[in-house]
Amino acid sequence: MTPAPAPALPDRPVRSFPQFLATQSEGRPKGERTRAQLQIAACAILRDSGPEGLTIAGICEGAGVSNGTFYIYFPDRHVLLDTLLTAFVSFLQLSMRGASGRGLRDAPRAATRAYLDLFAQNSGLMRCLVQPLDGFPEAQAAFQRLNREWIDTVVASVERRQRQEGGADPIPRAELLRRAYALGGMVDQYLSNLLLSKDPNLAEISQDREAVLDTLSLIWERGMSR
Repeated sequence: MTPAPAPALPDRPVRSFPQFLATQSEGRPKGERTRAQLQIAACAILRDSGPEGLTIAGICEGAGVSNGTFYIYFPDRHVLLDTLLTAFVSFLQLSMRGASGRGLRDAPRAATRAYLDLFAQNSGLMRCLVQPLDGFPEAQAAFQRLNREWIDTVVASVERRQRQEGGADPIPRAELLRRAYALGGMVDQYLSNLLLSKDPNLAEISQDREAVLDTLSLIWERGMSR
C-alpha cells in the first residue's frame, strides 16, 4: 500500500488531528472524504475506548457508512491504525517544528507548548503511542519513529549551538542522544500521568499551564547543557 503523504499544516496552527483531517478533506472527492471520515471515527473511538475498542463495526457506525465500505479503503483495522498513526506522527513533527520555527525567541519552549497542546487535544492517539498494547505493534513502531526523528532534530540543534559557542570540550553525540531519550521519556511520563491517567495529585499542582511549561522547558534546557 502506498503510504499517505505527510500532511501540510495551515498557517494558523490546528492542534486537533481529527479537526485537521476534516479540514483537509473539505471539497475533496467523495472517496477522500469517506476515508477521512473513517479515520476521524477511529480517533473518537481511540479517545473514548482505547485501541481495544477499535472495531470495524464501531468505526463504520461512527463514520455513518456500511461495514462493506470500510474494506474499500482499508483491508483491516490494523492497516487503518498504522495509516492513522503514521499520519499523526507526521502531524506531530510538523506542528512542533512549525511552532519552534515561527520566529519566536524561545524555540524549545514553543515546541514544548505545541507538544502539550497536541497531547491534550489528541489523547486517544497519544495513548496509542506512549502506552502501546499487545496486538498493535504499529503504535509502538510509530512512536519509535517519532522519538528518533525528533531527538535527532534536538541533538542537531544542540550540536550547532556548541559549534557556534566554541569550546574545547563539546558534549559527545552519543551522550546527547542518551540525554534526549531520557528527557523525552520524563516529559512523556509526566504528561501521561497528567492527561491520560489523570493523577489527582499531579493535576493539583499542574493547574497553572505556564508553570507546567516552565518545568518541562527547564528539564530540556538543563538536561541538554553541560
